[in-house]
Amino acid sequence: MQHVRSDDRIKLLQGVWLFERCTKKELAALARMATPVTVEPGRVLATEGTPGQEFVVVVEGTASATSRGQEVGQISPGSFFGELALLDGGPRTATVRALTPMLVLVLDRSEFNELLDRAIPSVGRRMLVTIAERLRSERLRAERFRSNARVDESADA
Repeated sequence: MQHVRSDDRIKLLQGVWLFERCTKKELAALARMATPVTVEPGRVLATEGTPGQEFVVVVEGTASATSRGQEVGQISPGSFFGELALLDGGPRTATVRALTPMLVLVLDRSEFNELLDRAIPSVGRRMLVTIAERLRSERLRAERFRSNARVDESADA
């Protein structure tokens, strides 16, 4: 479970929305910087409310995500967490605990900043475009939700 081939790392990173606009060359650079880490069952990978310092992609195994003590989901191979911590260093929104033995790829803030500042600055622009698209999509979804809620309220009146 220790080794993750470079091609496999690239494929995993390609599936992460934050990096979806990156070229294969950029993904290869990201893959070289990501550190494979073996995780034992029960280990806490992130603690709700604490500052986030790394981004994690699950290669093997499963983790549980809880918020305010309630399970909000499971994180399985190909899934990821901590992506926003790379950008704003904000607090974790959930606690993530390994349920099974896991293999993860970890990219910490300094590696990420090195990538953006020196190695491949174009990754930053591509990520900004992707984030802007996500924000726009979420805003439109929220507006539709509010609009539907108003229609429901007027129908009840």
